[in-house]
Amino acid sequence: MSSGTVTVDLDKPYLLHKLESEPPMTAEVTRDELLGYYSLMFRMRRMEISADTLYKAKHVKGFCHLYDGQEAICVGMEAGATWGDSVVTSYRDHAWQLSRGDTVKGVLCELLGKQGGCAKGMGGSMHMYKADANFYGGNGIVGSQAPLGAGIAFAHKFAGDGCCSFALYGDGAANQGQLFEALNMAALLQLPLVYVCENNQYGMGTSKKRSSANHDYYTKGHYVPGIKCDGMNVLSVRECTKFLKKHAVEVGPIVVEFDTYRYHGH
Repeated sequence: MSSGTVTVDLDKPYLLHKLESEPPMTAEVTRDELLGYYSLMFRMRRMEISADTLYKAKHVKGFCHLYDGQEAICVGMEAGATWGDSVVTSYRDHAWQLSRGDTVKGVLCELLGKQGGCAKGMGGSMHMYKADANFYGGNGIVGSQAPLGAGIAFAHKFAGDGCCSFALYGDGAANQGQLFEALNMAALLQLPLVYVCENNQYGMGTSKKRSSANHDYYTKGHYVPGIKCDGMNVLSVRECTKFLKKHAVEVGPIVVEFDTYRYHGH
């Protein structure tokens, strides 16, 4: 492969809930795209390892929630969406800040309490944001981003801009009542909302099997369709994201579970 396109077979099948169609099991990709995905994921990984070193040296005050291991979700979703689509996530937000156009320096400045950060160093690890790229944080309260995501989806529907809202949360937040309240409203109003459960297998240090009676998180929307996807494969995530956005804009809310793993503790 030089500059042409190749077809890649995706090895892990999707699991479906209340869906009659699914994303393709192949992905068309170019050399430049692959290098771009790899470069961005590599930068995210190195940034997070550097942040971990700074945190352990006590240069980062407060909390520091790392994303290393989950980079394929962020990069794959960005490849399947646009910056017109809104993103709101949990406190594990450093990589999303980078993917939405900030720099490694900008992220580290915020972590270190420097004025060059997105919140002039006053927000820290959990409160990254970039409003000009439709990235609405970075939220420190577990699950609080879910109703915010529904509100942002309402704004997209009101504007009729053909874009959707992605509200990301971890498996540790998947049983929060506010998720289900917001999803009920989104279903009633047929909002262009995608609930994204980044299932990294542990909520803090508790295994999903010890915290959830039903840990098939893609089915927890009940009356809302859902899909489970390999979150460790950037191309699987990209193709799934294209499918999710189309469904959200044309039909209404949908839940996705990206199966992943984080390489650092909570």
